[in-house]
Amino acid sequence: MIDPNLISLVRSWVRPNASINESSRFASSSRLPLPSYFVANNGERPGEFPFSRSLTERGYLDDLWVMGMYSGYASPKETNARFKALLNAGQTGLSIALDLPTQIGIDSDDPLALGEVGKVGVPLNTVEDMLTLLEDLPINQIQQMRSTANAIGPIFTAFAIAALEELKIDPRSFRLFLQNDPLKEFPARGTWIFPPAASLRFAVDVIEYFASHHSNWQPIQFCGYHVRDAGGTVVQEVAVAMANGLAYVEEAIRRGVRIADLAPTLFFFLSSSIDVFEEAAKFRATRRIWARLLRERYGLPPAMCGIKIFAYTLGGALVAQEPHNNITRIAYEALAAVLGGVQTLATSSWDEAHSLPSEQAAHLSLRAQQILAHETGVTNVVDPLGGSYYVETLTERLESEIAGYVADILERGGAVAAIESGFIEDELAKSAFRDHEDIRSGRRLIVGVNFKPQTGTADQNLSFALSSTIADEAIAGLRRVKARRDGERVERALNTVRDAAKQGRNTIPALIEAARARATVGEMTQSLASVVGRHASSVERGVVSVARENDSVATVPTP
Repeated sequence: MIDPNLISLVRSWVRPNASINESSRFASSSRLPLPSYFVANNGERPGEFPFSRSLTERGYLDDLWVMGMYSGYASPKETNARFKALLNAGQTGLSIALDLPTQIGIDSDDPLALGEVGKVGVPLNTVEDMLTLLEDLPINQIQQMRSTANAIGPIFTAFAIAALEELKIDPRSFRLFLQNDPLKEFPARGTWIFPPAASLRFAVDVIEYFASHHSNWQPIQFCGYHVRDAGGTVVQEVAVAMANGLAYVEEAIRRGVRIADLAPTLFFFLSSSIDVFEEAAKFRATRRIWARLLRERYGLPPAMCGIKIFAYTLGGALVAQEPHNNITRIAYEALAAVLGGVQTLATSSWDEAHSLPSEQAAHLSLRAQQILAHETGVTNVVDPLGGSYYVETLTERLESEIAGYVADILERGGAVAAIESGFIEDELAKSAFRDHEDIRSGRRLIVGVNFKPQTGTADQNLSFALSSTIADEAIAGLRRVKARRDGERVERALNTVRDAAKQGRNTIPALIEAARARATVGEMTQSLASVVGRHASSVERGVVSVARENDSVATVPTP
């Protein structure tokens, strides 16, 4: 017989409010009923200013994050097929990867494009390529269409608008979501075209045009992801993105864009790396600082001070050795983003350290998000880490460090001045070197690299390869467009682009007309560069090199 005292002891631990309610909509796998969130007495609730816990009161309970995969390679036709496969598998947003020539504004037939056409993304030479890319896609069912257009943000905008017109798609039926952050290119990513100040101007042309014509579109992302991938710390990632964001916002306001109209369209684009709790705290701190800026600097009411976050699992955390281990890394990175309450998430593919993602690898990464959303229970309550001593302390410390770094940049004259002086680039180089030394010395362990590496070489089945005819096909298509178009109309349109740039007018209307006339990305870029010049230097102590004959070149002041 069981001792009655033991039964009484155990029974005394049962709490009346912990009974099982099988009809509860939100419950654990053991059918324990769950509230939508937990909160301490007088504590911050999800969806309340300053939005550390969540942008909305119900988080993912009603709507999951947008799941998108960064896709684009070879040709518009092949990229279109990849998009269709991902959409059929449940992807809810498109993210268009552009090849390197397109990103820096040169055509596929330019000698500088040799060997790069279609290699890291899709070539977009004219609006015809955009039409092929979008052919038969259910655009009005896609929650977001994103792109890495930065230095060419205004030109991509023109291509997209002209293509939508020809496809007779109502632009109000979906959201164009541009990266359009050229300032981060200078210290972190390298696909710049124009000098920093001119780059800022053209990016704000997009912001200004969207505010007037497409207010439901997102004109810019404040990008910290690339800062992190260039070797920056969590603090540098957010602080540089925030300082750049302030530069764009201040210029937009100067032009008459209302901050109350602009604020709801803004996004941060941040990485999600493998230090799960620090990453989650980073997203919380980012929302908190930005909310306070909108409230205290720009006077917005608290309810309007939230900011959306687009996270991408950090490619720099993936390694070439034993690459299947990257599947696990990506899953943990995705978990960190969701615990941090992001609105859009893209997941890397395990084979990216070797090549462009294969279709199978991209599919697997999308499945990682879907398993996270539907099987792990992480979405059952809003902000499940809220109240954690560790995470709350990390959030506060990161908030302080990030604010201090933003102040450092502002004291140096702001984002553009800090870029031109080389300050940000030097800081990232130092941070990257410290990371390298930590791995080399073994202070930081990477499984399969400096911790228990495999001996011998295993077959990794990394077979993705581009067809050798990709560049030829792109060039042939470009030549067909040039042969059919009205040359005089193209020249008139390009002259209008140059005039708009010279006169300080918004360049987007002129670029749209040039896109309609079938002007190429290279021609439109050169029209702008003939007025503002090209940034052809590395800001390494004022060293300037000429990128192209007969182009004016922007010099950078030596510090």
